[in-house]
Amino acid sequence: MFDRLAFFIGPLSKALLNSRALLVFTLIFSYGLTACSQAEQKRNQVSIDGGAVGFPIHQSVAEEFQKFKPDAQVSVASSGTGGGVSKFCAGEIDIVGASRSIKEEEIERCKKKGIDFVELPIALDGIAVIVNRQNNFAKCLTIEELNKIWNSKSDRKITNWNQVNPNFPDQKLKLYAPASDTGTFDYFTQAVTGKAKNSRTDYTPSHNQNVLVQGIGGDENALGYVGISYYMENQDKLNLVGVESPKGNCEKPVPLDNVVRNTYLPLSRPLFIYVSKVSLDTKPQVKAFVEFYLENSWKWIEQVGYVSLPDEAYPKLKEKLASGETGSKFKDAKPGEPIANLL
Repeated sequence: MFDRLAFFIGPLSKALLNSRALLVFTLIFSYGLTACSQAEQKRNQVSIDGGAVGFPIHQSVAEEFQKFKPDAQVSVASSGTGGGVSKFCAGEIDIVGASRSIKEEEIERCKKKGIDFVELPIALDGIAVIVNRQNNFAKCLTIEELNKIWNSKSDRKITNWNQVNPNFPDQKLKLYAPASDTGTFDYFTQAVTGKAKNSRTDYTPSHNQNVLVQGIGGDENALGYVGISYYMENQDKLNLVGVESPKGNCEKPVPLDNVVRNTYLPLSRPLFIYVSKVSLDTKPQVKAFVEFYLENSWKWIEQVGYVSLPDEAYPKLKEKLASGETGSKFKDAKPGEPIANLL
């Protein structure tokens, strides 16, 4: 009886073993395909995050690049320059968009994580000082007056317009500005007060500069500052305030030629992308995206309210990308220093 049972069980056990082997092989093969698919997908991903100023340029370039490279998956986000740099130095993103140059402490943070970067200015911007449409007296402010308004020592002390200038009316002064971890805040504070982070805190902050525009547009006592594109989109609600230049002239960032010619100082600035060297070397789509960016971004820069770089800057940027030159030449640059010279 047992012999007969063994006669049937033997082939059955072999069949079971064969089916298990086939299952294991199928699982291994499927896992291998999945791993290859995931690796290929990762190679096609391009991630960029950073400042709200410059975000519309990144978005326009990304949309056109994906038409040119349908396999590419480009994600564009805006969590502020400070937030974007933090992600970049942690190795979480390929590219960070910045509305100021990278800081020494951020360079050190990147270095500790083994993140080298290529620094590429991509456009120019003027920080617009704006007031409510009903304000007909704050037509031009000096840097000294802006310092008096925004300096940390003025916190809860300079609260009326006539404290800024005795010729201004005795009206409440309400302030709106980008949040303290944004590049626009950093650049404006340094340029106006001469010291990083030296800003009063009793103002209405936002990472979304459209929120600032709405606040100032609805408050006749308000003053604030935003990237020039946000003013240009809302000119019917706002007045643009001139700023006295080092030469003593009252200048505005509009027309945009004032930014290119360095007459709107010290509130003209370059905008940047910082690209991970590891991503450039290991992810072909990142390199292709940045090359496409440098070749084509000028088509959209002025459409979205920024200023193209001088013509002589673009060949130098392409050379810099091709050579893979890392580090920052802009972290110690003075306002108004020609970009082509720094490159």
